Amino acid sequence: MKVTIRSFREAESDIRFVRDIVFGQEQNVAREVDWDGKDSQSIQVVAIDGDDNPVGTGRMQPDGKIGRLSVLDSWRGQGIGQKMLRVLVETAEKKGFQEVFLHAQVHAASFYEKCGFHKNGEEFLEAGIPHVKMTRNMSKI
Repeated sequence: MKVTIRSFREAESDIRFVRDIVFGQEQNVAREVDWDGKDSQSIQVVAIDGDDNPVGTGRMQPDGKIGRLSVLDSWRGQGIGQKMLRVLVETAEKKGFQEVFLHAQVHAASFYEKCGFHKNGEEFLEAGIPHVKMTRNMSKI
């Protein structure tokens, strides 16, 4: 399993493949919500299996918001999401961010807590799915 930072331009087909399955097919997120036009200016992370097939992806926007973290169903539970999140957080630290944040689907909040994020605020709906804002201070890496 290889997790790398890639530009959206060079990895767009891999990113679209994973997100269209996870957010589009599994979670019924509207395409215009998922594909919000913010990918080209975001830092992208892609997880690739031993046969060079994409199995996971995520991004960090210029303001430090991490999002679109997704792993194909058959690859979940193997630490891929954690690896991708770690790469994004380490990248943010190298860029001088004091804090990063994300909007976690409520059912995934415990995953993010294990990765050093803390809930920050009340639940809200995003794309029709309950979310909670979570933050991570860089001094706790």
